[in-house]
Parts: sequence; C-alpha cells; structure tokens
Amino acid sequence: MSPCANIIWVTAPKPAWAEAHVPKICSGEYVGGAFALTEAEAGSDAASLRTTATRKEGRWVLDGQKMFVTTGAHAGVLVVYARSNPAPGPKGISAFIVPGGAKGLTVLREEDKMGQRASNTVSLALDQVEVGEDSLLGEEGKGFSIAMSALDGGRIGVGSMATGIGWAAMEVATQYARDRRQFGQAIGEFQAIQWMLADTRTELEAALLLTLQAAYLKEKGMRCTREASMAKLFAGEAANRACHRAVQILGGYGYTREFPVERYLRDARVTTLYEGTSEVQKIVIGREILAALGG
Repeated sequence: MSPCANIIWVTAPKPAWAEAHVPKICSGEYVGGAFALTEAEAGSDAASLRTTATRKEGRWVLDGQKMFVTTGAHAGVLVVYARSNPAPGPKGISAFIVPGGAKGLTVLREEDKMGQRASNTVSLALDQVEVGEDSLLGEEGKGFSIAMSALDGGRIGVGSMATGIGWAAMEVATQYARDRRQFGQAIGEFQAIQWMLADTRTELEAALLLTLQAAYLKEKGMRCTREASMAKLFAGEAANRACHRAVQILGGYGYTREFPVERYLRDARVTTLYEGTSEVQKIVIGREILAALGG
C-alpha cells in the first residue's frame, strides 16, 4: 500500500469504496479516476443535470449520459453525479462511486480534440448501472457541493497547467528571438519583440503567484473558491496570450510543426473552457467578493 493510502486511512473513516479504490489510485494500479459531471444540457449550468439515481432493493441504479469525461475510458473508478430526488437545481444531486467497467457503463465516443490530444476525453452512457448503497459519496443531496469543492482543486490544477504551457511557449520564443537574425541583428533586439516577451513574462509571473496562493490555501484546508477561480481565470487567459505571442515571434515557423509553439497554442486554448469557462470564473469571483462584503 502506498504512503498516500496510509495517510487516508489515518485521517478518515474507511467506507467500502475507499478501501476498494483509493489504494489502487495511489499505487498506480489504476491509470486514474474520472469526474463525471458534465452533460449535453448541463455544462456551465451543472445543476441542471438529468442523470438519475433510483433506489432499488438496497442498491442505487444510475441512468443517463455524461460527456467531456477526462480519462473516462481508462479510469479504474469514477465519481458520477446524478439526481437522486426530483428536487430542482442542486438540492437533488448526489455523488456516487462507480467502478470502471461496471455493467451498463459504456464509452460512447472519444472526442477528437483541437489540443491536449494525449488526454483521453469521452462521453459515457449509464444504462441501469447498479452500485451499492454504500457507494454514495458524502450525504444524499450534497453532491453539488462536493462537485464545487472538487472544482476548486481542479481550477488550481488548470491554473498550474496553463502557467506551465505559457512558460514553455515563452522559453521557445525567447530562444528563437536570440537566434533569429533579420535586418542585421537578432530579432530580440527589436523593441516590438522585447515588449511581447516583457508582457508574457510579467503575466506568467503573476499567474504563478496567484496559483501558488490558491494552492497554499487548499493545502491548509482553508476556503479557496475565489482564489482558485482567480488563478484559473488569469493563468488561462495569460497562457493563451503567451502562446499567441510565441507564434507571432516565430512568424511562419510558429505556424508549422517544426517548432512546438503551435501545439502549445492548441493545448492552452482549453484552459479557458474546462473546469468552468473564464466567464463563469468571473461570476464566481464576483459572488465571492460580494458575499465577503456582506459579512
């Protein structure tokens, strides 16, 4: 058993699903887990999801479809969000632990994506998928709050990813600006190029600090909803700008696969979309600011 699993045993109770799956995630026996929240009609408005969970003879039966599930085709275990009672909005949503390969769980399609193509992203169908009563994660009807808490951590991860992609693009562009010569000098000697590099470095340094601040609060068990959204919002937008500038600095070469900046640009684009769009992050941040002022 891995050290990660040992920590969980010490600090938390051992529900059956945890004992069955957590050690395998921590040890690497599972390729990964999956987070199945999004549906065709429930994206930014996740509380409108339609997948159902019905009690039947001491078990839960899940029916519905999910989309944009990262690692969904290979996950050893999935957290599936479903409506366990007809209450509208978030109140009727619960979270369930579903083993990968469960009977009735089917991969419908793998998305052919613009970027991050090494990451498996699929749609899933749940047709009379049965799980035990003890497969409920947390309390019944509290699934939406669990999902939002998970998104806080996910947004920190996206902020980190975006910062890294942008940084990689900046490093390629900086080296190219030193090496490429036009009009008798390195193009990095031109003010236009220097300003692009200066803007990129400044924005990525800020993105890094915002991300580290959110990660620190999360690690300390403190509320970090606003900080996580700020990190994701700023880092995602900054990474896209960094990659656009990198392609511009490389000129025609930036548009070819001879250099990696075209891939960085494709990979960065989704960081303003998943785990909540940039527009959703602004809503979250605004609400958190107003709530804090309200005492």
